[in-house]
Amino acid sequence: MTPTEYHIPALLEETINGLNINPKGIYVDVTFGGGGHSRAIIEKLGDKGRLFSLDQDIDAWANRLNDSRFTFVHSNFSFLKNFLRYYGVDEVDGILADLGVSFHHFDDSERGFSFRHDSRLDMRMNRDSKVDAASIVNSYDEEQLASVLYLYGELKQSRRMASAIVKARNAGEITTTGRLVEVVSPFIRKSQEKKELAQVFQALRIEVNNEIDVLKRLLNQSLEVLKPGGRLVIITYHSLEDRLVKNFMRSGNVEGKVEKDFFGKVNTPWKLINNKVIVASDEEVERNPRSRSAKLRIAEKVQSL
Repeated sequence: MTPTEYHIPALLEETINGLNINPKGIYVDVTFGGGGHSRAIIEKLGDKGRLFSLDQDIDAWANRLNDSRFTFVHSNFSFLKNFLRYYGVDEVDGILADLGVSFHHFDDSERGFSFRHDSRLDMRMNRDSKVDAASIVNSYDEEQLASVLYLYGELKQSRRMASAIVKARNAGEITTTGRLVEVVSPFIRKSQEKKELAQVFQALRIEVNNEIDVLKRLLNQSLEVLKPGGRLVIITYHSLEDRLVKNFMRSGNVEGKVEKDFFGKVNTPWKLINNKVIVASDEEVERNPRSRSAKLRIAEKVQSL
């Protein structure tokens, strides 16, 4: 599989421009995937520049760059600070996170990320993880399932879906994507079938991979490892993620609590590079339909902690 088949990076030019790359700098791509963003970063670096790219999915290892300035780290990005220290790095000039799921994950029928394939309910980014989608579907109580489907899938029929899942599994465990689709389909509008099924699978994927908590840990660590003047560049695809990133960049904390000084000025360690979120152009969406929901936010660290 070529890197392009693995994943087409969204908002590539805007992302690289947002990093404001110093050729001698140290950068981190915490979502390596097919390596599209990493390749573009390497092209901007000089001989003394360095790039660390993380991915918890070992499949991404095959896309690693053959470059002395590049280091691939097989890890979840919630451990970013620890791995940088392991490699003797205390501060970096830029951090990039593309929180979208790779084409590879959706298209690999064995991974269980898509309702288009009838396969085992899996959805683990890290195949070594003990929690998969099947274990959640078959062990969470009705209230927990409804909460996951509502918070992460924004599904209005979340309670009815959760109830149906619990009733269905009493007759036998729900272990395949096809069976799950069969159970929730009565509560899906035919006119919105693909969209709402995608929301069901999105909700379970976020829960399986603990994506919201992992993102919070990344955001907090970004303040610790970025140099003053360093850039944080994040692409989100889900309203909950985007809201979290937006509030963090405005306030400096994951709670989004804004603190002001005596004169009413907001105390924040960030300077927003784009006040208005950056989205894909019509031309990019036509080339890469999956970029339609991509939202890019950029902030620069303005002070040390």
